Amino acid sequence: MDLLPENSPESCSNIGLDCGTCIHRSAASVAAICRGLESASLEQIFFQLYPAPGCHAMAQAFALAYHESSAAQRPALAFASAAA
Repeated sequence: MDLLPENSPESCSNIGLDCGTCIHRSAASVAAICRGLESASLEQIFFQLYPAPGCHAMAQAFALAYHESSAAQRPALAFASAAA
C-alpha cells in the first residue's frame, strides 16, 4: 500500500500548497544537500521528484529556485570557512 500520493498539483493543493511554494521548498532542500548541480542534473532530479505531467511546467521554476537558494547559501559558508 502506497501511503504517499504522487506529487501532483492536485495532491499539493489538497494539503494547502501551491505549485510555487512546493517547488521553491523542494529546490531549497536540494540546494542545501547538493550544491553545484548542472542543468541536466537539476532536470533529472525535478522529474524524479515530480513525475506527474501536471508538474512538468514547473521545471524551469525549480531550476531558478535552486540557483537562488544556492547563491543565498554561499556567503554563509564562506564566512563559516573564514572563521574556522
